[in-house]
Amino acid sequence: MGKKSNGLWAGKKLMKRRAQSRLKSKWFKRRLYGLKIRSDPLKGASQAKAIVLSKVQLEAKQPNSAMRKCCKVQLTKNGKKITAFVPGNLASRFINEHDEVIIECIGGAMGGSKGDIPGVRWQIIKVNDQSLNALVSGKIEKGRR
Repeated sequence: MGKKSNGLWAGKKLMKRRAQSRLKSKWFKRRLYGLKIRSDPLKGASQAKAIVLSKVQLEAKQPNSAMRKCCKVQLTKNGKKITAFVPGNLASRFINEHDEVIIECIGGAMGGSKGDIPGVRWQIIKVNDQSLNALVSGKIEKGRR
Protein backbone atom coordinates (compact mmCIF):
# COMPACT_ATOMS: atom_id res chain seq x y z
CA MET A 1 0.00 0.00 0.00
CA GLY A 2 2.91 2.32 0.53
CA LYS A 3 3.09 5.40 2.66
CA LYS A 4 0.15 6.83 4.59
CA SER A 5 -1.43 9.98 3.26
CA ASN A 6 -0.77 13.14 5.20
CA GLY A 7 -1.63 16.75 4.67
CA LEU A 8 -4.58 19.06 5.03
CA TRP A 9 -7.18 17.06 3.05
CA ALA A 10 -6.01 13.53 3.83
CA GLY A 11 -8.74 12.69 6.39
CA LYS A 12 -11.15 10.97 4.01
CA LYS A 13 -8.42 8.84 2.44
CA LEU A 14 -7.13 7.80 5.89
CA MET A 15 -10.62 6.79 7.01
CA LYS A 16 -11.15 4.74 3.85
CA ARG A 17 -7.75 3.07 4.27
CA ARG A 18 -8.53 2.21 7.91
CA ALA A 19 -11.91 0.67 6.95
CA GLN A 20 -10.33 -1.50 4.24
CA SER A 21 -7.54 -2.64 6.55
CA ARG A 22 -9.94 -3.60 9.35
CA LEU A 23 -12.01 -5.76 7.01
CA LYS A 24 -8.90 -7.82 6.25
CA SER A 25 -8.82 -8.94 9.90
CA LYS A 26 -10.55 -12.27 10.48
CA TRP A 27 -11.56 -11.37 14.04
CA PHE A 28 -12.96 -7.95 13.11
CA LYS A 29 -15.04 -9.52 10.34
CA ARG A 30 -16.42 -12.21 12.68
CA ARG A 31 -17.47 -9.56 15.18
CA LEU A 32 -18.85 -7.12 12.61
CA TYR A 33 -21.08 -9.65 10.85
CA GLY A 34 -21.92 -11.68 13.99
CA LEU A 35 -20.55 -14.86 12.42
CA LYS A 36 -19.80 -16.59 15.73
CA ILE A 37 -23.37 -16.31 17.01
CA ARG A 38 -24.81 -17.39 13.64
CA SER A 39 -22.70 -20.55 13.50
CA ASP A 40 -23.00 -21.34 17.22
CA PRO A 41 -25.71 -23.96 18.00
CA LEU A 42 -26.11 -22.43 21.49
CA LYS A 43 -26.70 -18.99 19.88
CA GLY A 44 -24.31 -17.18 22.23
CA ALA A 45 -25.56 -18.78 25.46
CA SER A 46 -23.01 -20.25 27.87
CA GLN A 47 -25.10 -23.33 28.69
CA ALA A 48 -28.05 -25.15 27.16
CA LYS A 49 -30.43 -28.04 27.87
CA ALA A 50 -30.39 -31.08 25.63
CA ILE A 51 -31.79 -34.60 25.35
CA VAL A 52 -29.40 -37.55 24.96
CA LEU A 53 -29.94 -39.39 21.67
CA SER A 54 -27.14 -41.95 21.93
CA LYS A 55 -23.80 -42.67 23.58
CA VAL A 56 -20.81 -42.80 21.25
CA GLN A 57 -17.06 -43.28 21.50
CA LEU A 58 -14.69 -41.14 19.46
CA GLU A 59 -11.10 -41.98 18.68
CA ALA A 60 -8.51 -39.53 19.99
CA LYS A 61 -6.23 -37.72 17.56
CA GLN A 62 -2.62 -38.75 17.00
CA PRO A 63 -0.30 -39.45 18.82
CA ASN A 64 -2.83 -40.53 21.49
CA SER A 65 -4.79 -43.73 21.24
CA ALA A 66 -8.01 -43.81 23.27
CA MET A 67 -11.76 -44.02 22.92
CA ARG A 68 -13.21 -40.80 24.34
CA LYS A 69 -16.73 -41.16 25.74
CA CYS A 70 -19.20 -38.74 24.17
CA CYS A 71 -22.95 -38.35 23.66
CA LYS A 72 -24.98 -37.28 20.67
CA VAL A 73 -27.49 -34.78 22.06
CA GLN A 74 -30.33 -32.67 20.65
CA LEU A 75 -30.76 -29.15 21.97
CA THR A 76 -34.25 -28.39 23.28
CA LYS A 77 -34.14 -24.71 22.29
CA ASN A 78 -33.64 -25.17 18.54
CA GLY A 79 -33.50 -28.92 17.83
CA LYS A 80 -29.88 -28.91 16.63
CA LYS A 81 -27.90 -32.11 17.11
CA ILE A 82 -24.35 -31.88 18.49
CA THR A 83 -21.75 -34.15 20.10
CA ALA A 84 -20.84 -33.48 23.74
CA PHE A 85 -17.93 -34.91 25.72
CA VAL A 86 -18.57 -36.78 28.97
CA PRO A 87 -15.80 -35.76 31.44
CA GLY A 88 -14.76 -37.99 34.33
CA ASN A 89 -13.69 -41.58 34.90
CA LEU A 90 -16.59 -44.00 34.11
CA ALA A 91 -18.97 -41.01 33.97
CA SER A 92 -20.84 -42.35 30.94
CA ARG A 93 -22.46 -44.97 33.22
CA PHE A 94 -24.62 -42.23 34.76
CA ILE A 95 -26.02 -41.10 31.42
CA ASN A 96 -28.79 -42.98 29.61
CA GLU A 97 -30.71 -42.30 26.43
CA HIS A 98 -33.52 -39.72 26.75
CA ASP A 99 -31.89 -38.16 29.84
CA GLU A 100 -32.03 -34.38 30.09
CA VAL A 101 -28.52 -32.93 30.26
CA ILE A 102 -27.01 -29.47 30.48
CA ILE A 103 -24.03 -28.77 28.25
CA GLU A 104 -21.44 -26.01 28.25
CA CYS A 105 -18.46 -25.00 26.14
CA ILE A 106 -15.27 -26.97 26.75
CA GLY A 107 -13.20 -23.82 26.28
CA GLY A 108 -10.68 -24.75 23.62
CA ALA A 109 -8.50 -22.14 21.92
CA MET A 110 -10.49 -19.68 19.80
CA GLY A 111 -13.75 -21.48 20.66
CA GLY A 112 -12.62 -24.70 19.01
CA SER A 113 -12.29 -28.22 20.35
CA LYS A 114 -9.98 -28.95 23.26
CA GLY A 115 -7.25 -31.54 23.52
CA ASP A 116 -7.31 -34.64 21.35
CA ILE A 117 -11.07 -34.95 20.74
CA PRO A 118 -11.72 -33.97 17.11
CA GLY A 119 -14.64 -31.62 16.49
CA VAL A 120 -16.18 -31.81 19.98
CA ARG A 121 -16.63 -28.36 21.49
CA TRP A 122 -19.10 -29.04 24.33
CA GLN A 123 -19.18 -31.08 27.51
CA ILE A 124 -21.94 -32.38 29.77
CA ILE A 125 -22.09 -30.88 33.27
CA LYS A 126 -25.48 -32.00 34.60
CA VAL A 127 -27.69 -35.06 34.15
CA ASN A 128 -31.37 -34.77 35.14
CA ASP A 129 -30.57 -31.65 37.24
CA GLN A 130 -27.79 -33.43 39.15
CA SER A 131 -24.12 -32.53 38.85
CA LEU A 132 -22.19 -35.09 36.81
CA ASN A 133 -19.09 -34.32 38.90
CA ALA A 134 -20.95 -35.19 42.14
CA LEU A 135 -22.34 -38.39 40.59
CA VAL A 136 -18.85 -39.53 39.52
CA SER A 137 -17.30 -38.75 42.92
CA GLY A 138 -20.12 -40.63 44.68
CA LYS A 139 -21.47 -37.68 46.65
CA ILE A 140 -25.02 -38.19 45.32
CA GLU A 141 -26.92 -41.01 43.66
CA LYS A 142 -28.77 -40.69 40.40
CA GLY A 143 -32.40 -39.78 40.97
CA ARG A 144 -35.34 -41.65 39.46
CA ARG A 145 -37.19 -39.72 36.78
